[in-house]
Amino acid sequence: MSNLEPMNTDGAADLLGVEPVVTLRDVRVQYPSGHTALAGVSLTINPGEFAFLVGPSGAGKSSLIGLLVRDVIPLSGEVHVAGHAVHALQPSEVPYLRRRVGVVFQDFRLLQRRTVRENTAFALEVTGAPREEVDAAVERALRIVGLTALAERYPDALSGGEQQRAAIARAIVGNPELLIADEPTGNLDPLISWEIMELLGQINQLGVTVLVATHDSDVVTTLRKRVIGLEGGRLIRDEARGTYHRAG
Repeated sequence: MSNLEPMNTDGAADLLGVEPVVTLRDVRVQYPSGHTALAGVSLTINPGEFAFLVGPSGAGKSSLIGLLVRDVIPLSGEVHVAGHAVHALQPSEVPYLRRRVGVVFQDFRLLQRRTVRENTAFALEVTGAPREEVDAAVERALRIVGLTALAERYPDALSGGEQQRAAIARAIVGNPELLIADEPTGNLDPLISWEIMELLGQINQLGVTVLVATHDSDVVTTLRKRVIGLEGGRLIRDEARGTYHRAG
């Protein structure tokens, strides 16, 4: 099934016989300084889930996200993402993984000399996709994020919320299995933050698995999605309909 077709799921925990989108098995990450960023973390995220990744600064959230796109290599353990054994990938194989994973950042990271349309297309152009395929995918992505009318504008002519929508369009244009949003509302005011979270929810309803790392306690507690909590490099909780702060 296409990842951008409607999918009726609220967590996908009851999907039997379906391969998880993310599996970590006893993963340990240690940096050259000797700092242990993750210690024995095991985790599964199934197709169609929407999960929040929470924890204080230094908890290991960035390291975990780095593992999923192979920016970080584990000292031990296994990392499987979108059918790839990430811990065992050769450098030449990494681009194939990253075609299946879209990433959205707090600071947008748009190319300032390219329009919204060009920024969105760039993610496919670098893979050598045919022009007609790129054009159709870009139109679809811009329609999903509500930026069709602003497609020819440059980033500096957009509001912060519009820039984040453009970044999301770029992240989903390749029809990823997993969308990772790393503090996607960190630079936005509260109203726009809710609009971005609503958009991520809509993308999830289209069938894309979504993982959001955030410090926004109001968003997490209000939405009551799955909450994965890290602290000191360890997984301290995993709740189906959790709040930002640990109960009790």
